[in-house]
Amino acid sequence: MKDLTRGKPVKVILLFAIPLYIGQLFSLSYGLIDTRIIGSILGGTSLAAVGSTTALSDLLIEFENGIICGFGIIVAKYYGANDEEKMKKAIGGMAVMGVGFTVIISVVCLLFMNTILRLLNVSGSLHDEAFVYISIIIAGMIALSLYSICTAILRSIGDSFTPLVFLVISNVMNIILDILFVKYMHMGVAGAAIATILTQALSALLCLFYIIKKYPEFSLRFSDLKPDGDMLRELLSSGISMGFMLSFVLLGSLALQTTINQLGANIIVAHTGARKATIMFLIPFFVLGSALATYCSQNRGAKEYGRIKKGVSDTLKISAIWCAVVIILVYSSAPVIIRLITATNEPEVINNASLYLKINSALFFLPAMICILRNSMQGLGDTKTPLISSLIELVGKVLIAFILVPVIRYLGVIVAEPIVWAVMIIPLLIRWKKTDFHQLQSSG
Repeated sequence: MKDLTRGKPVKVILLFAIPLYIGQLFSLSYGLIDTRIIGSILGGTSLAAVGSTTALSDLLIEFENGIICGFGIIVAKYYGANDEEKMKKAIGGMAVMGVGFTVIISVVCLLFMNTILRLLNVSGSLHDEAFVYISIIIAGMIALSLYSICTAILRSIGDSFTPLVFLVISNVMNIILDILFVKYMHMGVAGAAIATILTQALSALLCLFYIIKKYPEFSLRFSDLKPDGDMLRELLSSGISMGFMLSFVLLGSLALQTTINQLGANIIVAHTGARKATIMFLIPFFVLGSALATYCSQNRGAKEYGRIKKGVSDTLKISAIWCAVVIILVYSSAPVIIRLITATNEPEVINNASLYLKINSALFFLPAMICILRNSMQGLGDTKTPLISSLIELVGKVLIAFILVPVIRYLGVIVAEPIVWAVMIIPLLIRWKKTDFHQLQSSG
């Protein structure tokens, strides 16, 4: 366990964030290797089929993770307040509702999978492989849910290192199974999907076993699995807000994907490669935001509001430095980056993906501020402002997808995110400026 309410704020946040960052890098590395395995062994059509469903799988996984992370914020709050009774009730509620939401989402999506793929404009040549891949991923989401619940428990009490260990083991096995199933057992895209689900299940089992052995004080009673009305409302408010916040972001990306899927296989591959590179560069903002959600929630429970303001300020400064590094890297090496990710030298792919990276990276300071402020507000218990900001992103991307992209084609996709970033940051800045930390500290 790690108490985030003590010590120098920036040091505490970074020490908590570093394992999260390394874990994200391992996950991204697997994603890049998975893309390369599919592209180099199965070919561009299979890669395009998987890429055409990426926005959908990302949406469902992030919605599920968002809900569970929102539940974890409440666990962190009661850990910071040293209220073990309520913390255990929060953990029990997180476990029951996290699994329940996942089962409902998986069943509904599997029942309507063909309809969903039609809405995504997945073409006939890509449909069969896309259907197989995404169906397996969604059917196995329960494994990811169990892993997310275990890691959320550990992170809410300040342990971000242990989940990293299990993640590294999982990703190494994932790569091995990918090669085995796809290259040697000739299982196609189904092999890649099955490898992903098997390794997520392994991670969940290892993490659960560790918690049972390491933290016997977290042993839940049956009554902890039935949270009272107040706890239920608190969990749902935080979980649903965080889940929808992340899903609104990805619903916008899904809207863009429906138009991208009409622009041809080369553009699909270009966008898949560009998005993977973009996510790699945005990871520091994601992990700092995640760290701040837990940091702010623990300090909120301990009523240490001055530490919250200081921690957020220092984190924004660190993010500004990373933005400068990314701009230099992208403008000097964008084509090389895309070739490494997609394993192709197709000029249409390289040129479009490189242009995407150059335009977006120039404005990365906006998503940096968005990630940090949005997660900090969630940790402070503000479930509305982050949701409003994410809703703006959804509306903006949908409008661009159906108005601008048909006119200027992929260039419309490229400029979509910078435009919505500039608008969605506004409510976050206004709300943060109005937050009176001195008054909160005095009232605490």
